[in-house]
Amino acid sequence: MSINLNYFDAHNHFQDSRLAPLRTKIVADVLASGVKSMLVNGSSEDDWQCVLELAQTYKWIIPAFGYHPWYLESATPEWRTKLEFFLDAVPATIGEIGLDRRKRGLDFEKQCEFFRLQLEIATERNLCASIHCIDAWGALLEILSNTKLSEHGFLLHSYGGSIELIPALTKLGAYFSFPGYYLNDTKSSKLATFKHIPTERILLETDAPDQLLPMALDGYDIKDQVQERRLNHPANISSVYSGFAAVMDISLEKLSTQIEKNYRSLFGDWMRS
Repeated sequence: MSINLNYFDAHNHFQDSRLAPLRTKIVADVLASGVKSMLVNGSSEDDWQCVLELAQTYKWIIPAFGYHPWYLESATPEWRTKLEFFLDAVPATIGEIGLDRRKRGLDFEKQCEFFRLQLEIATERNLCASIHCIDAWGALLEILSNTKLSEHGFLLHSYGGSIELIPALTKLGAYFSFPGYYLNDTKSSKLATFKHIPTERILLETDAPDQLLPMALDGYDIKDQVQERRLNHPANISSVYSGFAAVMDISLEKLSTQIEKNYRSLFGDWMRS
């Protein structure tokens, strides 16, 4: 007997312009696949309006507004006022914010400044935050440990830190999100890390349109219509569930129940459907 499962995508970028020409079909695919909610993360002032419009159109979208560390050079003097405007416009969270030492040419001091400021906004408004961190785990832990944090906690999207950091981050309020990209053969160490995370703190994500799943698990053939490159479809969250269940040796039904519980624990206050 087949069982209909509910899927929850803890992190994606559905507003991405590469997905815009495909949006009608993507929405149909997402609903048909059983996706009940997804967190759509803004990256800068340039895409916050699109995130807002998507959230106003589709009640199953939870919007997040924030400045991604890659795009801080585009920040205007009015960025904070604009951010507050979007946070007031619709029930929303903070994201995607964070730190990145791998990408070249980024001002790390500026990243830390913006990260602290946006964490302060999250705390003032009692919002959870979706956090990006690459090769900056020491600095991230230091900032989180020395900043008053929102009682709602935070999501470490596509968690790539060490096993040793998990207890300290969990104590601070962290949830850890697993992307389908980690199901690729080259990411076995990431899979091993997730086996050490408390099950009640794990979430799953696509990070669509990026972080591609293995071809064998990709259920949707969509491409960037300009560059003809393969894109990740938000409805691939069902494949993320299946792949993760197999890796963790857990039934898909049991995993689905746990992930829904975790998602509602972190994002439930912002769910509108």
